[in-house]
Amino acid sequence: MVDEGVKTALAERFEQVPECEVKAGAPLAPLISVRVGGAAEALVRPRTVDALVALLKLARDEGAPVTILGGGANTLVGDGGVPGLTVKVPGTLFPEEIEVGAEEGLITLCAGSAIVRIVNVMRAQGLVGAEFLAGIPGTLGGAVSMNAGTKNGEAYRVIDAVEVATADGVGWLTKAQIPHSYRHSELPPGGVVTRVRFRLPKGDVDASKAAMDADLGYRKRTQPLSQPNFGSVFTNPPGDHAGRLIERVGLKGHTLGRAQISTLHANWIVNLGGASARDVLGLITLMQTRVREEAGVEMKPEVKRVGEFLP
Repeated sequence: MVDEGVKTALAERFEQVPECEVKAGAPLAPLISVRVGGAAEALVRPRTVDALVALLKLARDEGAPVTILGGGANTLVGDGGVPGLTVKVPGTLFPEEIEVGAEEGLITLCAGSAIVRIVNVMRAQGLVGAEFLAGIPGTLGGAVSMNAGTKNGEAYRVIDAVEVATADGVGWLTKAQIPHSYRHSELPPGGVVTRVRFRLPKGDVDASKAAMDADLGYRKRTQPLSQPNFGSVFTNPPGDHAGRLIERVGLKGHTLGRAQISTLHANWIVNLGGASARDVLGLITLMQTRVREEAGVEMKPEVKRVGEFLP
């Protein structure tokens, strides 16, 4: 278990890496959208890509686990905290690059930037195509790793290439070199996304804005965006909707401790204030079990679990 505010010998070794901001025993709940979980043994923000590579190499040499923390969306941190190295890539690690031609544009953004940044740059440059990303929380690195999206599209539809750092260095991969599927992508083992390049066509910006406004309005009416949450808990089973199945088995609004299956959307869990990761994980397990037993469907979590979960 990781103790908040305690500096371990491993954290001290990470402090020796130049160009890094290191916080030992750093509480993670404030950085996680559902606001639960313990502390990081070493939370590190590298200031350069060389520093990031050095961190990953040191973690490999030390045999320390590595956790990548993006915007904290779709992430559940265990109450026992996160041992080893927790990396948070800052949005300022690289400058933005924008190339716009007669028919399309290439936009290269830092993986630590919020997902909304691509939407804002797209609109400012007269480009279209990434409307479905508007309103999705988290960072661009997270969007790459989980192939984020909605019913209207997914990240790899507009991604051209991804830059990835490992303990051995940094390099670009084209979209075709990264196996990806619904809410999933297979990045190199131990790889950390550092930059994302998007390819978008020029188009009707007014129609694009209208589509985004309509989608955001729908989400505000149907999702509990005003409460701490981590978005959809489960991916949609083929030909069905996770929320419909959870509601069908009578769990909409069910509470455990201070965590609740949302009364607005049954595929969302909200923190009523003071929830623990154990509360949240208990609800996830209950949802899976009940739907399996009563509907015969195996629910696949969309939420990434990191760290140690206490019994």
